[in-house]
Amino acid sequence: MNKHHVILGYDQILEKLAELAGSAQAKELIWEMKPFLQEVELRRHLRETTQARQLLDLLGTPPVPAMDGVEELAGKATRGELLEPEQLEQIGFFLTAVRRMREYLARGKQYEIGIAFYDENLVCLDLLEEEIARSIRQGRVDDYASGALRTIRRDLIVLEEKMKARAEGLAKTQKAYLAESFIVSRNGRICLPVKKEYRSKLRGAVVDQSSTGATVFIEPEVIAGMREEYELLKIAEDSEERRILYEITGHIADEEAVFAENIRMLVKLDFMFARGRLSADMGGVEPQINTRMRIAIRKGRHPMLNREQCVPLDFSLEGEQRGIVITGPNTGGKTVAIKTVGLFGLMACSGLHVPCEAADISMNSQVLCDIGDGQNIADNLSTFSAHISNVVEILKRVDEESLVILDELGSGTDPAEGMGIAIAILEELRLSRCRFLVTTHYPEVKVYAEQHAEILNARMAFDRDNLRPLYRLEIGKSGESCALYIAKRLGLPDAMIAMAAREAYGDKADQIPDLSGKSSGSELEKIRVAGIRRQQKVKPAGERAEALFQRGDSVEVYPEKKIGIVVNPADQQGNVLVQIQKEKGLVNQKRLKLKVAASQLYPEDYDFSIIFDTAEYRKARHDMGRKYQEGKIISNS
Repeated sequence: MNKHHVILGYDQILEKLAELAGSAQAKELIWEMKPFLQEVELRRHLRETTQARQLLDLLGTPPVPAMDGVEELAGKATRGELLEPEQLEQIGFFLTAVRRMREYLARGKQYEIGIAFYDENLVCLDLLEEEIARSIRQGRVDDYASGALRTIRRDLIVLEEKMKARAEGLAKTQKAYLAESFIVSRNGRICLPVKKEYRSKLRGAVVDQSSTGATVFIEPEVIAGMREEYELLKIAEDSEERRILYEITGHIADEEAVFAENIRMLVKLDFMFARGRLSADMGGVEPQINTRMRIAIRKGRHPMLNREQCVPLDFSLEGEQRGIVITGPNTGGKTVAIKTVGLFGLMACSGLHVPCEAADISMNSQVLCDIGDGQNIADNLSTFSAHISNVVEILKRVDEESLVILDELGSGTDPAEGMGIAIAILEELRLSRCRFLVTTHYPEVKVYAEQHAEILNARMAFDRDNLRPLYRLEIGKSGESCALYIAKRLGLPDAMIAMAAREAYGDKADQIPDLSGKSSGSELEKIRVAGIRRQQKVKPAGERAEALFQRGDSVEVYPEKKIGIVVNPADQQGNVLVQIQKEKGLVNQKRLKLKVAASQLYPEDYDFSIIFDTAEYRKARHDMGRKYQEGKIISNS
């Protein structure tokens, strides 16, 4: 699909439209859709969409049949292949749907809606439909398909009951030899379960035996003679069924041309009604079409946005006006506005309705756009490079019948150079005499637009007091980015706002209205965060003779000779904090003797707080590390 169409969301419209079609053939037509270049064809498709919508509103959903496989089955019948009962039943459902669709369209004739008269192109094969309904039921040939078949099946039922009765009689008289007192069926034969040791007591053929071998299943000789008669009747049944299937298949082959025409017409109607249903779902209207490059939209809504929350778009570009430059704050709706205009152009020129109160859309030779950053790591393209590559391609293809849409023109590079490039691109578009929509933040671009009568400035309205975009396009007015206002209301200090204004506007900074008003704060309130804990360096054991004791060392305290663990190394007075039996106290290092170094007892990154700190202290310290809590003091006492 055309990449410019995908950028504007045209593929999403086709996907939604395909979901509303009932047949695979209509879905295929939908995915092949593209804007028309012939005005006659476009107006015909628009008329069909409108009439399909009218019938839907008046008569409800049409009975579009499932057509998948029907054409193939008709072809098989023509080639002389036998159609199975399930396949004939599928043909029967199709013929019923054709008749119901014709009745649906016939009801629409009273409203003099054009496509309702397509009922005359649908041929109902009533006799064939009735024959299939009478002969085929639930995937099998019905008893009443013919008198001969009904007689054969009745004889089969009588004979089968007689065979069972004879077998049950034998079971009663030979009860002493049987493993069970009832008859069974094995391999389609009626058998008696005889104990193995009594096999010779019953005349007949062994058909099967139990898993243990203790029981054999014997078809009595008297039953075997009746079974031969039963099998002859089954052969006669199969022959009669095949005769009936061949007869119906032959009738289908005779109507191959009718099937082909019905399928072609139903696919066309399915395609039309899918477009009508899309119009109904979107609340769309038929747009007016022109070839004068005029675009006018009243209360338009992007079809993929929520209808209740979407702010309607009013847009107009006509006469000698060639382009519109839209400015305004980020998240203000600029991109949605230009994409809506572009998508409306694609939809209208494809014969679809558009969701608005009214629209007058120009036919375009092509719709070209550059929206999004387009960054591509694989192709080593930066955002700016991707933009320029797309724009260069657009400028090569553009002509006076094109609609060009460019978002954030000149962005992604040095502002001064980006502004110059933006103006140069606009000048090239102006000279090409195409229609174009452009969004930008550069004030110089607004000035450029004001210098050319065929280019209009526009902005997205912004509520400065409540700091929210209004998503309303105002043509004829230039907008502001509102970055300073947004930053001020979101808490950037006054001093920083003032500095930003001086850097951006120089001596004119004091003339910016409402910038000295209320802000959320005059200073940045610093937030405490957890600091870095550096790893303590532990000296090798050979260097410890005169060194201070290290945290975690196991020591012996003299003269008591008690064993303790060093909590903190010696201070300036030579006192070491030692924990002895969960009690901590200062002991002069001269009273200590090293027993085992910490490096030999614990891993290098061992957390000694597990030994020395209380659970409450560790929890409080963890909480303070996650988030500063004003006024909270933690203690390990």
